[in-house]
Amino acid sequence: MSIGVQDFDEAVQRAVNRIQGYDETREAIEAGRANGFRSINMDLIYGLPKQTIGGFARTLDRVVECGPDRIALYSYAHLPSVFKPQRRILDADLPSPALKLELMTMAIRTLEDAGYLYIGMDHFARPGDELAVAQRQGRLARDFQGYTAGGDCDLVGLGISAIGRIGPTYVQNVKTLDDYYGRLDAGSLPVLRGVELSADDLLRRAVIQALACNFALSKESIGIAHLIDFDRYFAPEMKDLAELERDGLVQLERDWITVTQAGRLLVRSVCMVFDKYLRATEQRAQYSRVM
Repeated sequence: MSIGVQDFDEAVQRAVNRIQGYDETREAIEAGRANGFRSINMDLIYGLPKQTIGGFARTLDRVVECGPDRIALYSYAHLPSVFKPQRRILDADLPSPALKLELMTMAIRTLEDAGYLYIGMDHFARPGDELAVAQRQGRLARDFQGYTAGGDCDLVGLGISAIGRIGPTYVQNVKTLDDYYGRLDAGSLPVLRGVELSADDLLRRAVIQALACNFALSKESIGIAHLIDFDRYFAPEMKDLAELERDGLVQLERDWITVTQAGRLLVRSVCMVFDKYLRATEQRAQYSRVM
């Protein structure tokens, strides 16, 4: 069970037009536990309008009091041209990049001090949660919902705009209810679009999964599984990784690529090196802001 909190601070909630009290959130968590949910997650967002260090610190304290098994800490992406409701948010109310970084590092420190393990990217979990167990056992995976202990498996997307992963394909459903139900009533799948992954796509997905989930990659294992010479195949990417190594984000050895402790905070940037679609388009400038 996952509960979106974002921030308990009343000024922040008013700024994003999303009012949700602490008491009702706590009641929902307790109801979930009473009805058999084994793992409960809470979503937080840093970088929201009106956020302050003091206000977000109080939110973190309340989250810890709730005792969720997992916590997702997401960075707010301000894209008013894409998301219409964001047009009501004033740029002047958004925290500066420096403050946003401070909010993130404070949150990580607070959650680790409270006993949560930093799984990576944006996820935290208690040591006994199956997400933490999966990471220790090398079974951790990353999908559209974030980190998962489900492993490498098919994912069926249900509902409007849902994305599914079936074998070497991705499919997305139509985006309106009328179209969705109309196609179902007609006896057809409500699929809007899909893509079949090439051998190169599957190779790059394996590389990105290893870096994002295990923070380490065996070049030999990838080479054997996909019949490539890793350093030759990824020669441009290895040049980019050398820059990240100078920044202290990765450690490069003859047979291994390892994400450092500092690099775990920016592992998206490490993974993006191997995303050929981001490398080939200008989308990188718009969507790849880690902070």
